[in-house]
Amino acid sequence: MTADVRLESLEQELKQLIVEALGLTDVTPEQIDPTAPLFGEGLGLDSIDALELAIAIHKRWGVKTRSDDAQNRAIFASVRALAAYVAERRAAGGAA
Repeated sequence: MTADVRLESLEQELKQLIVEALGLTDVTPEQIDPTAPLFGEGLGLDSIDALELAIAIHKRWGVKTRSDDAQNRAIFASVRALAAYVAERRAAGGAA
């Protein structure tokens, strides 16, 4: 399996996790553009959603994020950015 295929698969899992963990009833995983912003004009998530999503990611993959990490805006920019971060952290053992 190539890195691109693994990342695409992780993106799909993340989209499903976003819908489930955040209880989104007006959007399906298939409707989430992996390059669209998760916050603001994109999916419209807020800081509480980010916290819930970070907890769900930690539970699912053991990947931790820190609330004071200056990179959080980039990490949570889109599903694609988040998938790349999760893949990188999983390869490094999960610690932030």
